[in-house]
Amino acid sequence: MAAIDDHPGEHAAQDPIKLIAVRDTALSLDEVFTAVGDDAAGGTALFVGTVRNHDGGAQVDALGYSCHPSAEAEMRRVAEKVVAEYPVRALAAVHRVGDLAVGDLAVVVAVSCPHRGEAFEACRKLIDDLKHEVPVWKHQKFSDGTEEWVGAC
Repeated sequence: MAAIDDHPGEHAAQDPIKLIAVRDTALSLDEVFTAVGDDAAGGTALFVGTVRNHDGGAQVDALGYSCHPSAEAEMRRVAEKVVAEYPVRALAAVHRVGDLAVGDLAVVVAVSCPHRGEAFEACRKLIDDLKHEVPVWKHQKFSDGTEEWVGAC
């Protein structure tokens, strides 16, 4: 007799990658949060990266993000790895490019899973791997007139 799956929500969804995008317009927390809504998810973790007013002891006035044309495809590749490792019900990741001001949203990622621990772990893996593997560069402009390019997110 075949085993009956008493908890179908404990498994990854068929197509859990709901939203992957690189945008030159303002990001929306609501859009990302809505994208990962899933009735079988008991936990949703959301990470928001914002432009801060300092870096390495220097005052940041503004910055710009640019990316390689493959950035969105690389974001999807990273997302696929997270989905393969965790029981993700839904996943979304959006990164901003262009000129941003202090306080602007630079990146928003979210993951929903059956349980909160899995959601936290999967979300952390997603943002950490995006930061290290996706070809996005930051050009910081400091108050003292100096500038700096920083590789990846």
